[in-house]
Amino acid sequence: MSSIFSHAQVPFGDEGQPASGSLEPVINTVVVPGPVSRAFAGFTDHTHLWWPLEQHGVYGAGSYVEFEENLILETADDGRTSIWGTLDDWQPPLSFHATWHPGTTALWSTELLVVFRAVEAGTEVRVFHEGWEGAEDPGAARQEYAEAWPMILEKYTRFMGTAA
Repeated sequence: MSSIFSHAQVPFGDEGQPASGSLEPVINTVVVPGPVSRAFAGFTDHTHLWWPLEQHGVYGAGSYVEFEENLILETADDGRTSIWGTLDDWQPPLSFHATWHPGTTALWSTELLVVFRAVEAGTEVRVFHEGWEGAEDPGAARQEYAEAWPMILEKYTRFMGTAA
């Protein structure tokens, strides 16, 4: 495992298998053109331009999502707000870590780590989503995000200029 994820290791039992009751992290990686700083800004400063709010938002397509101080926040067109998560490790342009709970309370949060790394073709962006035991229904939450992240990241890669 890469040292960048050393704090996020999955606990293992005696046989090298995940400990009973633990759910594997959901990890998705994409490559976008351009330098790391551009990829980070596209992900964090321009989220409102690419995030598929109609499928993966609290208030739908008319809302606005942004990284605001230490929060990831969605604002409806009528001014209502929903906190999606709290940033607890902000390392621009290399990474950020946050609690993650769109549409629910912080009581039922998971953990999100997004890492940006220069590669020959541009920037590799890795989304590492774990902490399923913090979700109200851990198995369902993991399944939902295992299906959602590829589509969400496809929108991001298109926004960043990757050919379809």
